[in-house]
Amino acid sequence: MILGNNMLTGQNGFYFDPSKISVENMILLLEEAVRKMQKEIRKTSLIIYKDYRSEFLSLFQGRELRSYFKFSVQPTMTLTIRKSWKTFEDYLKDFSTKYRTRAKTARKKIAGTDKRELCSEDIVRYRNEINQLYQHVAENAPFNTFFLEENHFKSMKENLGINFKVFGYFSGQQLIGFYTLILNNGDIDTYFLGYDKEIQKEKQIYLNMLLDMVGFAIDHQFKRIVFGRTALEIKSTIGAEPVEIFGLIRHTHTIVNLFMKNIFPSLSPKTEWIRRNPFKISSGSQT
Repeated sequence: MILGNNMLTGQNGFYFDPSKISVENMILLLEEAVRKMQKEIRKTSLIIYKDYRSEFLSLFQGRELRSYFKFSVQPTMTLTIRKSWKTFEDYLKDFSTKYRTRAKTARKKIAGTDKRELCSEDIVRYRNEINQLYQHVAENAPFNTFFLEENHFKSMKENLGINFKVFGYFSGQQLIGFYTLILNNGDIDTYFLGYDKEIQKEKQIYLNMLLDMVGFAIDHQFKRIVFGRTALEIKSTIGAEPVEIFGLIRHTHTIVNLFMKNIFPSLSPKTEWIRRNPFKISSGSQT
């Protein structure tokens, strides 16, 4: 049982109106809902509170939650869009020479590729290709809790409309990659993507996708991009920074739960990675 959104990184599982309920009571209400669902609907072995920011940690200290093991695995990578970035070129100008050259090299490698937003009809038309490219990436991921259904992106577009974006990369008539975004007020949440693994090496599709996401955010005056908790190092090379988030987990078997602190690291081991900083030192603290 997961209290949160298993398909997005961050606090995206539910929303409370602060004019009607305090944050402290929100946590109590969630735990009351857990007990009711476990008793009346279905009893599960594991209960997980997913992806809370560090400032919420103190709210989970109550007696009702003492049996939970608090954990933190991979951070979520976020990029705050600086006010000085009026264009994509402004963003690249803040890079050190090494990373600016790297970005421009990636741009040259993908030159000649047609990049465009896909409308609802395009998503249906290229449904099979989109699903195959998604599977190429998903099946090679180190850990998955689910795989998307074939009509997932069509359904997302139908339900979110202009707040769900799908961008495709074409070589001639062949779709070689795509990425998706969810527009969330001032934030952009990066969603699922896919690409041809062999062409990716040749054209550096993934790095170009990350750069294009930043370009979209700048052009449309978004404040922040939430990149999620995968591919941490390459995301840091385009300026994204790690933000620690935590969760709580409890096994409903009392004896097993006593050893959760020892069991959990083997279930979700941390990945070692090197944090990069592409920005010039003089511009590193600007907002």
